[in-house]
Amino acid sequence: MQPIEPSGDPDPARTASARLAALSVPARLIIALAVGVVTVFTAWHLAAVFLFVAPTNTITQEHGPAIRGYVYPEFEQNWKLFAPNPLQRNVAVEARAEIRTADGSTEITEWIDLSAMDFENIRHHLLPSHTAQNELRRAWDFYTNSHDDDGEPTGMRGELSERYVHRIALLRLSEVMDVHEATRIQLRSASTRVAPPPWSNEDIDTSTHHSELDWRTVTTADLPGGAAAGQGER
Repeated sequence: MQPIEPSGDPDPARTASARLAALSVPARLIIALAVGVVTVFTAWHLAAVFLFVAPTNTITQEHGPAIRGYVYPEFEQNWKLFAPNPLQRNVAVEARAEIRTADGSTEITEWIDLSAMDFENIRHHLLPSHTAQNELRRAWDFYTNSHDDDGEPTGMRGELSERYVHRIALLRLSEVMDVHEATRIQLRSASTRVAPPPWSNEDIDTSTHHSELDWRTVTTADLPGGAAAGQGER
């Protein structure tokens, strides 16, 4: 009996080459162009992220705006996960509002955990938006980095950071209440140290500590939609 020859080409590389050679010239040009675009984009992405986290150099000084414009907000990188100072506490941002009632008086709401609302909105999402994950957190970092321990702004960006974080808070609150009836808003942080692992002998206080900001008057410009809300400055 004659041995049965195996069907097909046993060499996958030769098979792929043969299939590629069988394609028309336009199809091969399209594939080559697609591979070239992916290669160039990958190289640019890796270079931009590397330059973003690298120390200041000639390239970042000259092309810094282009690099930051590409990296923010989706591809932002930092070193807080690593030594020497990894994050060791969870910080949540909470808010409450002073609301006008139907009889013309005002009442103050309970504290609402805005960070928990963000977590709930991205939980179970396979590809949550980077902005949705970090907008509130970065706004709070912006505020704290622009103010001293007494809550006083340390530079021209201080007032900007206040408006920014309060407007984000009002946007979050609009999901659970009518913020157009809010006359004032107050924010606070809820900071909790991360508990040590079971094998550690560290004695760490894991109770939550709050730090309250001053009340801030709500203006039309602060509300979602701004002047489109149809109300004058209060």
